[in-house]
Amino acid sequence: MKSLMFKGCGTALVTPFSGGYVNLDRFASLVDRQVEAGVDFLVPLGTTGETPCLSEEERLQLLVTAKEHSAGRPVMVGVGTNSLDATLRNIRQIENYGADAFLVVVPYYNKPTQQGQYEYFRAIAEASSKSIVIYNVPGRTGVNMTAETCLRLAEEVENIVAVKEASGNYAQISEIIRNRPEGFSVLSGNDNETLSLMATGADGVISVASNLVPAEMTALVRAMQEGRLDEARRLNFRLMPLFKGCFIESNPIPVKAGMASLGLLEDSLRLPLTSASAATKAAMEEILKDLDILKK
Repeated sequence: MKSLMFKGCGTALVTPFSGGYVNLDRFASLVDRQVEAGVDFLVPLGTTGETPCLSEEERLQLLVTAKEHSAGRPVMVGVGTNSLDATLRNIRQIENYGADAFLVVVPYYNKPTQQGQYEYFRAIAEASSKSIVIYNVPGRTGVNMTAETCLRLAEEVENIVAVKEASGNYAQISEIIRNRPEGFSVLSGNDNETLSLMATGADGVISVASNLVPAEMTALVRAMQEGRLDEARRLNFRLMPLFKGCFIESNPIPVKAGMASLGLLEDSLRLPLTSASAATKAAMEEILKDLDILKK
């Protein structure tokens, strides 16, 4: 039987840069802020962390820092690529440095078939004793993992323990929730779908917006977990403009702009991503002012 390791609110952590270099001290302070706000688990080295543009040494340093500042919270680390060998190299590099689970994206660009996806994830799981979390985000990868393939992996591979579902396909995600084996976590990969998916039975969210509002995002998820639907609705309506704003441009461009306006980091990204346009910066600042997070 699988154990429900990941539930609640997890934050897909940004990677702060200063002068083009990873700022580990600032990253540590961001992790501390998440812990103080009560988030349930941490997700460094994902899409929001600009991981494809990080070196092996930087990825390891970020993992170690996240673990050191996690205060015992589980740390789910992004390791996925579009190559089995490269993904396994990433796992071998960091598997002894405190990761509690590996987040593995459906291979991008290659557009594998469902059987190819199944064999890829099975090979990864069999090569590691750690827990594996599937990340389905067809808007980024160019290919979808169907409910059938996800459930096949969940049923047949013991250490595949969860899926981060960012397909936006409610019927598909509902099918996974309805038929998943006991102990297999289903996590929303989109902030704006958290309430609806948790109402259907999902276990939580891996959130981008919680980089900006960790306490409120955690409160929304807690309210859903505890059946306080009116409170969850109120928080969801309040935060919906922020959920939308975080994707005005490619993630994490808007969320970094918002964090910079709050003085949490420099508005710096690595190419091919660039800092937000003036219009996006203004929009994010307006959203944060309306939320009374940024002074008007």
